[in-house]
Amino acid sequence: MRNTVRNRSPGPHQTNADGFILVAALWIIAALATLAAIFSIYLANTARSLSVNDDTIQSEELVFASLELTAYQVSAPKPAGPQAPRPPAGAAANAPQAQTPPPPTRGDFSFRLAHADVAVNFISEAARIDLNFASPQLLANFFTVLGIQRPQAELYAERIAGWSRKPKETASGAAEQNNEEALYRAAGRTYSPRGAPFAHIDELSLVLDLPPPLIERAKPFLTIYSGKPRIDVLDAAPEVIAAIPGITPDLLNALGEARRTGADPQSVARMVSALPLQEVVTIEGGDTYRVQVRIRYDNGRQEGAQVVILTGLTDKPYRVLSWRDGLDALTGSSLPPAPRQR
Repeated sequence: MRNTVRNRSPGPHQTNADGFILVAALWIIAALATLAAIFSIYLANTARSLSVNDDTIQSEELVFASLELTAYQVSAPKPAGPQAPRPPAGAAANAPQAQTPPPPTRGDFSFRLAHADVAVNFISEAARIDLNFASPQLLANFFTVLGIQRPQAELYAERIAGWSRKPKETASGAAEQNNEEALYRAAGRTYSPRGAPFAHIDELSLVLDLPPPLIERAKPFLTIYSGKPRIDVLDAAPEVIAAIPGITPDLLNALGEARRTGADPQSVARMVSALPLQEVVTIEGGDTYRVQVRIRYDNGRQEGAQVVILTGLTDKPYRVLSWRDGLDALTGSSLPPAPRQR
């Protein structure tokens, strides 16, 4: 028998290059895994960001809907009573006609939309003291009502007036440096008074000598959007009414009682007719409203906004003058109690 001897072929020869390739492959796999993890985090963050943006957009749309409804309510008053029949031909031209009441100066309503309950209240900005029209006497009275001693209150009122006072011009037409600017320089301020109307209520923090706690306490009663020197005493807060020059405690109590009982506005007008500065008092609102919007979603999330709008325009229902987002925008606002019918 023939024996056959088989020669075994030698196995593959491993080199250092093979080990390097293995290590490189492992590094590539690890890098791909890291990239995959980073990409998954990016996708999660992107989805979360889009969700936040969607929530923000939805809240903004609900606020815009609230503003539209507010503008409609204050610009479409209904007749006070049934329409009187048209007078026959030849009737006297001065025959009494059905009167249309003025637009409401305050109100509230609610609606449901997009899985959310929305509560809205609005009030005329004429219920606040306009910094650009208030006299130093009114401002000094107001600070006194807030608990400031009279000499200090008068100083604060003068600083506010000085902030917006336009510099006088010399004979050559150049602006003359006023004493107010010198005071700011002496105090080490790197800026001068505006010399023009307040552009924002927060400019009060730039006015010389005004304490920040006083500013925060006063802001809910102040505005720059009323555009009127007069205060609507039917809607103003008690702190504002008490600051009106010439008002007495008896008249202040009588006004409060009239507001609580919904007295006829004309009787209130007669009540305040004895005030020495009639240019400060009115029983009418204006075209500017402060609108507060509270949104509560079905999932428990809450949003809020406080917006000041100008109505009575010819080209659009309203124009936004100021917009603050967040529930904190609703805190510290002054809304007088006891709504009443006009």
